[in-house]
Amino acid sequence: MTKERKKVVVITGASSGIGKALAEVYARKGFRVVLAARSRTKLDAMVAAFEEQGLEALAVTTDVQQEKDCKALIDQTIKTYGQIDVLINNAGISMRALFEDVDLEVIHRLMNVNFWGAVYTTKYALPYLLERRGSVVGVSSIAGFKGLPGRTGYSASKFALQGFLEVLRIENLKKGLHVLIAAPGFTTSNIRNTALAADGSQQGESPRDENKMMSSGEVALRIFRAVEKRKKLLVLTTQGKLTVWLNKFFPFWLDKMVYNHMAKEDNAPIR
Repeated sequence: MTKERKKVVVITGASSGIGKALAEVYARKGFRVVLAARSRTKLDAMVAAFEEQGLEALAVTTDVQQEKDCKALIDQTIKTYGQIDVLINNAGISMRALFEDVDLEVIHRLMNVNFWGAVYTTKYALPYLLERRGSVVGVSSIAGFKGLPGRTGYSASKFALQGFLEVLRIENLKKGLHVLIAAPGFTTSNIRNTALAADGSQQGESPRDENKMMSSGEVALRIFRAVEKRKKLLVLTTQGKLTVWLNKFFPFWLDKMVYNHMAKEDNAPIR
């Protein structure tokens, strides 16, 4: 009897935060892990750590803003492993500035990374995912359900990502493709530290108490389980679930609640 080949997962934004945690979870579960991110140094360190544990990993330097990089990521994966079973579109950046103050280039960059990066990678991976009746995952956000003040580009990109993934699911409803929208709430990661300010510079510090958030490791494990169960939607944290529920029935009341909540952040752009 031929031994079944190990499954292959491709993870963008794999060098830190939720992406790194996802890579660690999938590697421990016996997957061949393809790590995609811009930092070659961080990727090489992850591969070395995995290999020391007898785990398989491939690093592909990738800027998801570049279509050619996303195509090269998929081409290298197929050349090395011959298949893709799970694609996790995790690469993402945030922002923190009022729309009236923000440089429009910031919005473009948010859309290029958070939305177009997922579109490019999914486009080139789709034929191979259909062959394996595999899974496409989009790591979205509660900001993809409810607009967050000061995060114009972030919310817009996540709303766009979720619309794209819903259509992808429906178009392939009879082809065996699994599509998961994963929406973490506030999660311990470096996304707030690297969030872009109005002029496009990095914020450099988190405006929130990171100790009160769900860990990246816990988010990664929940996403892994949701993919295994082929769930369509995963909304994480009590606050996140409550926000999504309230937005269905009391959207305008929630507008005020969201405004008041976000205004409590340190140096919030709204008061």
